[in-house]
Amino acid sequence: MYETSDIRKNLKIQLDGDPYIVIDFQFVKPGKGVAFTRTKLKNMITGNVLDRTFRSGEKIEPASLEEHPMQFLYSSDNVYHFMDTETYEQIEIDKDHLGDAKDYLVENLKVEVLLYKGQSIGINLPNFVELQVVKTEPGVKGDTVSGANKPAIMHTGAKISVPIFINEGEWILVDTRTGQYTERVKK
Repeated sequence: MYETSDIRKNLKIQLDGDPYIVIDFQFVKPGKGVAFTRTKLKNMITGNVLDRTFRSGEKIEPASLEEHPMQFLYSSDNVYHFMDTETYEQIEIDKDHLGDAKDYLVENLKVEVLLYKGQSIGINLPNFVELQVVKTEPGVKGDTVSGANKPAIMHTGAKISVPIFINEGEWILVDTRTGQYTERVKK
């Protein structure tokens, strides 16, 4: 069982018989009364979003999900195709069930597919993925402000803020948990 102090972004919990994922949370300690955590939860089956408040010390049930290691193959239209690395069985997941994870999917990437009662409802990505910058403004010579960033579009469609020295065609390492640039990758 989870406690309210365990609540964090992407935590998967069971609520009213359905699996939910925490998409946002805020700990609140009022001047008077009991502290609580305000959350925004997304139903992993229907995609509906709801706001829920948990009092401090309240117990929360973890979602009963199965995780299967699979490999991302390709996407066509709004469907993403994955293959079980042991049985070579293929499954399809609708883009709505992937959420922001679709922006980090590159061919042959190994992921954990989440199954709820035999139905695929989402994926867990590795913490870091390598993506190629396909569009960004060139860095201006003399613009040496420490920590300056600029927007860039990756080959998967993800929009990432990168340092000004990153150019089109370069590969970078991106943290999939935060969506932030980590470092440049030599390819």
